[in-house]
Amino acid sequence: MTDDRYIPGVPCWVDTAQPDPEAALAFYGGLFGWEFEDVMPAGAPQPYFMARLRGGDVAAVAAAPEGDSATWNAYVWVADAEETAAAVRDAGGSVLVEPYDTGEWGRMAMFADPAGAAFGVWEPRSQRGAAIVNEHGSVNFNDLHTRDVDGAKAFYGAVFGWDLLDTGGFSMWALPGYGDFLEQRNPGTRENMAAAGAPERFEDVVATVVPIEDDSPPRWGLTFAVDDADAIAARATELGGRVLLPPMEAPWTRLTIITDPQGATFTASQFKPENKDLDPSAGAAAEA
Repeated sequence: MTDDRYIPGVPCWVDTAQPDPEAALAFYGGLFGWEFEDVMPAGAPQPYFMARLRGGDVAAVAAAPEGDSATWNAYVWVADAEETAAAVRDAGGSVLVEPYDTGEWGRMAMFADPAGAAFGVWEPRSQRGAAIVNEHGSVNFNDLHTRDVDGAKAFYGAVFGWDLLDTGGFSMWALPGYGDFLEQRNPGTRENMAAAGAPERFEDVVATVVPIEDDSPPRWGLTFAVDDADAIAARATELGGRVLLPPMEAPWTRLTIITDPQGATFTASQFKPENKDLDPSAGAAAEA
């Protein structure tokens, strides 16, 4: 059995493009305790700083193209980047960056769905995605912010085979068969989720949907797991970031929304199972 955490159709990696990568290292290193290594060869025109916790890859910091603002990017594991590009076009999306090799690491491309939300794909070779997830300072969820949920359902269903689940006020993307994969890797996954009161098919969930209720653009965002949302919000402020949404209670979590000093935004979420029965509309409205 594979040691991979991912199968095709599962988000597997995130990186942030920053006008000043070195400044981003100071912020995220101070916030999450990440350690960094520039994994580009000597003489490369731009760095790519791999962020690690306990030696495991969790994310990366790259240089933004001149004139671009800071952003976080999400990547979905695929078997064939070219085939995915064709599926994106057939489903009405656009190819922002054609598939290309990244040396021995893998092959990547950047796309946008019909509403304009950009995302990447990763066809792996030696780089097998994030080694640590769902722990403090690592990715917990990828979140599609959109006004056209029905259009997104058609597009992502065609490209990745995702189903749209309504789990008591939350909309989530589920990949058929992902729960089987997780159960093979970690026997008892389904039983443990059921015992915790997780919604039906939660073991298949790969991302969430956040309906946009303001004038912000469609986008893919991400949520980091944290041990203490209040402490993270305070620390982000100390490091020069801004707290867009102060820590608040939401179903299953206490969450806060933060913008780093160069303008990339993310959610930090503290798991609180005692909140599982809270009204989901509060958290969803806050993240819109």
